[in-house]
Amino acid sequence: QVQLVESGGGLVQAGGSLRLSCAAAGLTFSRYGMGWFRQTPGKEREFVASITWSGGTTYYADSVKGRFTVSRDNAKNTVYLQMNSLKPEDTAVYYCAAGSTSRLRQVYDYWGQGTQVTVSS
Repeated sequence: QVQLVESGGGLVQAGGSLRLSCAAAGLTFSRYGMGWFRQTPGKEREFVASITWSGGTTYYADSVKGRFTVSRDNAKNTVYLQMNSLKPEDTAVYYCAAGSTSRLRQVYDYWGQGTQVTVSS
């Protein structure tokens, strides 16, 4: 059974930083592209960042480029999202997903349960 468990969310002031982690189990992690998405109430889940299986290539939404960094440690079966210079509009539930590096959420195979990030102004 595949499990993706996000952690590291919380409340932070604008301009602050958080690092999200997503620990994977039940799959050969090093073979999977991984993505991060976020969702706010009433809106569709949107792409944030993704990383290839090797970590050699990363992709970002324009809204987070230069502020967020996605990375992975295949020895720990974990993918990270370092979020700097946070803005109130970054407030959302953040999800990790396995199976692709696409911006399209529909093509991912597995999803975590999400972690709340709240940025106060």
